[in-house]
Amino acid sequence: MRTPDSPMKPDAKQSISRHMPLVVIACVAVIGTFTLGDQLTFDNLRDNREALLAYRDTHFWLMALGFVAIYVAIVAFSLPGAAVASVTGGFLFGLAAGTLLNTVAATVGACVIFLAVRMGMGGNLATRFDRSTGKVKKLRDGLRDNELSVLFLMRLVPVIPFFVANLVPAIVGVRFGTFLFTTFFGIMPGAVVFTWIGVGVAEVFDRGEDPDLSLLWEPHVIGPILGLCVLAALPIVVRALRGRKDIAP
Repeated sequence: MRTPDSPMKPDAKQSISRHMPLVVIACVAVIGTFTLGDQLTFDNLRDNREALLAYRDTHFWLMALGFVAIYVAIVAFSLPGAAVASVTGGFLFGLAAGTLLNTVAATVGACVIFLAVRMGMGGNLATRFDRSTGKVKKLRDGLRDNELSVLFLMRLVPVIPFFVANLVPAIVGVRFGTFLFTTFFGIMPGAVVFTWIGVGVAEVFDRGEDPDLSLLWEPHVIGPILGLCVLAALPIVVRALRGRKDIAP
């Protein structure tokens, strides 16, 4: 038994240091959920839009860096207000620049979560996943064979929560470069939609209304996104059909 005056074992210190990023993220997420829920809203954007536009016009790059930093924090700590932030990006910076800033910020925030999970419990879980047998091994091999397609699908399908698409790849041992690539390009179609809504948000506020985020589900918007989902899933289907042919008598 370790006495109060005895030094902590190196393995224990390493374990604590590995899990510290996850602990910090979890604590900030809980605190932020209760303290920022009423701050990152469309009402506050409406009330402060003139001041934001004035500051953007005089300090564009500082505003852009501040916006990215706030968005990264929202994603990294799973704070409320990601949709408001995406719309704000379009409102402040336009469609092209807003989409780029939204995509970069969301990708960086996602990478923070990915690395924190990988540093903590994700590394051990990934090792166990690699050593698994039976059905789990088949699932692992199937995921590895279709890694790009699966990760793109997780980003493109609107019903999959963003934080889930950040956690699962870290747990199952996806390479960081693959995660970065699929996150950046996989979230871009959705980023375009939210940024597009933000471009016209001033007129919406002038009518006394809130932005209509249901635009994402309009046929002319969701249709192309679903088409991208089909393209992402196509390699999985082709490999599955080839596998059946290979085992056919």
